[in-house]
Amino acid sequence: MENSTELTGLPAGEEEAPIVQRDDGVWMRTDVPPPVLQAAAGDVFLSGACLVGLDYGTFLRMLYGAGPQLPAALQGQPLVRVADAIVPFPPARRALYKAVKYAAGAADYLFEPVFIDTGEGEPRPATLVFDEFVADMWVKGIRFGIDAGAVREGISAARPGRRVVARPLDPVPGRDAAFVEVSEHLHRSNAPRDLGNGRLDLHTFQNRFPQVKAQVRLLRKEPRTMGTRGFKLTGVPVEAAPGKDLELTRVAGDGTVIEHADGHDYLVSAVEGFINVDTKSGRLSIGQKIISRDGVSVRTTGNLQLSGDYEEFGEVQENRVVEGGSITIHGDVFGRIASRGGTVHLKRNLMGGTIVNAAGAIRVGGTASNAVLQAKGGEITVRKAQNCVITAARVTIGEAANCEILADEVAIGSASGCAVAGRNMTLSGAGPRKGSEMLLFALVPDTRRYDEAIADLAARASDCAAQASAHRAASDAIAVRQEVRSYLALSAHVRAKQVTLTAAQQALYKKMAGQVEPALTELAQLLRASNAARARHDAFQEQLETARRRRSEIAIPASCKVKRVDGDTVLRTMLYHPDAGPPYELAPKDIKERLRAAPWNHAPVLHAAEGPIEWSSVQSSSAQ
Repeated sequence: MENSTELTGLPAGEEEAPIVQRDDGVWMRTDVPPPVLQAAAGDVFLSGACLVGLDYGTFLRMLYGAGPQLPAALQGQPLVRVADAIVPFPPARRALYKAVKYAAGAADYLFEPVFIDTGEGEPRPATLVFDEFVADMWVKGIRFGIDAGAVREGISAARPGRRVVARPLDPVPGRDAAFVEVSEHLHRSNAPRDLGNGRLDLHTFQNRFPQVKAQVRLLRKEPRTMGTRGFKLTGVPVEAAPGKDLELTRVAGDGTVIEHADGHDYLVSAVEGFINVDTKSGRLSIGQKIISRDGVSVRTTGNLQLSGDYEEFGEVQENRVVEGGSITIHGDVFGRIASRGGTVHLKRNLMGGTIVNAAGAIRVGGTASNAVLQAKGGEITVRKAQNCVITAARVTIGEAANCEILADEVAIGSASGCAVAGRNMTLSGAGPRKGSEMLLFALVPDTRRYDEAIADLAARASDCAAQASAHRAASDAIAVRQEVRSYLALSAHVRAKQVTLTAAQQALYKKMAGQVEPALTELAQLLRASNAARARHDAFQEQLETARRRRSEIAIPASCKVKRVDGDTVLRTMLYHPDAGPPYELAPKDIKERLRAAPWNHAPVLHAAEGPIEWSSVQSSSAQ
């Protein structure tokens, strides 16, 4: 194909015309805008001419950018051929074409036999021509959307008939921008958990809360499209509504960054952690805490065994288990919460459920009812508790009714019908409730084993001291004998080589040794026995000091203070064995049995129906 620089032999300026007619056809320039080509085509048709051999599809593409795409061979060329030639459109022929009718935005035409006036009196049958039809419709205002196939079928049809010959093109709205997942880490797996022994845990999902490494692409932004404009039959464009735009910043939460690569914007994980999606804001964040808003149930999560912290905005349904570190629940809890450490915080109520924290605190902002709460070594704080078993190192309750409570430190605002055991107890008010007594138990360490051990060790040490003293006295009595004293003194000088004995003296020295030998043997035995008794005494004395120190460590005073007594309230002492571990680490069922089943096993300290109670084990011991 010739390019624009090869258009020679044309009249001056014609090489710049939007439509160029040459021997090989009619060409349109691709380097001019469509409105210019529309005006040029209008000039052709309104001047009384038409395009013969018109390629209507290419014609529409060049004028309006609508219809089929140009063949690949024509794309990028400076000129595109649209017709064979531009020829006159005689008025006699133009008279053959009638007006169209409009219905529902489309135009239909009645195809019927036509006759041309020859000027000789008798009209001659004629035939419509598609190229002339296009030119005539243009003049009549239809400049877009002619159905070439329908027009040609109507022209060649044997019978008259009305056909739709032109339709407007409706605009195609643009596509909204969208975020496309590009990472499989975003997907949960709700398949039953594989236990690894050929069995499945039907109560636990395989991967309810996905984790992701750092620098992983999560989402890709698919840009919006502006849509495709439509056209009325008059050629007037109808603009399409563009798609709505989105920015990744609206979903980029903590732990994520936005990166541009490969011509796209990506949301990328900045840290390693759990993926959390806020259903309200749509933000995706990554952190060490798992955040859920669907609740814990058979349908949503199943049982949860989590490696990190967890925050739930829904409910934990009955028989569901949540295991993890620090756990925060915004909804009611009917199931079981188990923490390895950290804080378990219930913003609302615990109804018939269980909370166990192996190394941390438990806080309940609402009511705990018919529940079990146990913080081994930690603290429990509850606003209101009813019919609960509560054990911890420290327990603080605003209002308690019909509860069994065992802790080292207990602070209660109002208690009714409870059984409370603690080393230090402080209550603002206490009293019975219907058929339930108000029982208070002061935890007193059982030191009897140490007391017995101290008495026994003291006696043993005393016996050993007496034995050592007796052996020492007996040995002293032998050592003061004249013959023994003389021999020992001479023997010391001889060993020190301070005295040199003659042969006669040597014989005499040996004779002296033989005479005192029995006494010396007895003296040696007594000294050995005394040293052994002293060693035993020292060992028993060391054990005695250890026992006394241990007793002092465990003999922590107990106290109970009740500001106001509203009805029969009994305070008893309850012995516990410190070496067996803290009493609040007992199983809840054992605690209930111990506090309720046999309170008469514990000696009553006082019984009050009104007034305050203030008691301590130190005062009680002093009084005795």
